[in-house]
Amino acid sequence: MSYFFQLVVSGIVVGSIYALSAIGFVLIYKSSRVLNLAHGQIIATGAFITYALTVMAHIPIYISFVLSMIFTFFLAMSVERIFLRRLIGEPIISVIMVTIGLMSIIDGLIYLTPFGSENFSFPPFLPEQPIIYAGVSISYTQLVGVIITFILIGVFSWFFKKSTVGISMRAVSDDQLASMSIGVSVPRVFGLAWATAGLSAAAAGSVIGNITGLNFGTLHAFGIIVFPVVILGGLDSLLGAVVAGIIMGLIQQFASGYLDGNWGLYGTANVLPYILLLVLLLFKPHGLFGTHEIERV
Repeated sequence: MSYFFQLVVSGIVVGSIYALSAIGFVLIYKSSRVLNLAHGQIIATGAFITYALTVMAHIPIYISFVLSMIFTFFLAMSVERIFLRRLIGEPIISVIMVTIGLMSIIDGLIYLTPFGSENFSFPPFLPEQPIIYAGVSISYTQLVGVIITFILIGVFSWFFKKSTVGISMRAVSDDQLASMSIGVSVPRVFGLAWATAGLSAAAAGSVIGNITGLNFGTLHAFGIIVFPVVILGGLDSLLGAVVAGIIMGLIQQFASGYLDGNWGLYGTANVLPYILLLVLLLFKPHGLFGTHEIERV
């Protein structure tokens, strides 16, 4: 039984990382109906900024964590201002193609630095002895990562539901022309959506880097890995990103713990979540919590 609960704990840890990584997708799509395919690169950028400030500039890691979120906040806002603002009103596919171009540009820039080809790890700042209870263990790094994830998820949920800017983002997502008619600045909303997504990406990258280590290939791959999580939960639902992230994490851990190595099966942890995703989308094509819109023509 302790093995089962160990898999549950591991699944929640992995799932919370997926959820935090998926928030950036949801934030941008919820306000602009755009999929940012360069999100994984921004995650990696935030993680390496935290590492550089901590190790090279000798800044305490908790301050580096905040500074990296501030930096990616303005980085993502600048990307939207320079590259994407001119595309407001253009077909969505044009914006998506621009994010693909940004993905390649950021990849190239990072590969020009030592971060693109080597592995790094944050200096230990928490007790290395794991917490063990009833045969189930969790490291302090994982525990802190889960706590930070759910705090940020709660903050973003409040932001969208209660704050004036969050409500404006939801209004722009529903109808840009109607929002403009009541005085909402659509360009400003888009900029803030990208900036907030950049902030969440830096947080995700720092948490992932502390748990798994800093490897550019692993970090930027999260931009694609969490895409099924976003689809499963619903592209415009923060709650969906959290629930789907936990579900995916649990499925992967159970598949790895009970199926891999048995009956000649290997790699089921990477395949089974996608099979279940395809089956679920046959019955709920908008995801678990996605908005089902009906347009009258």
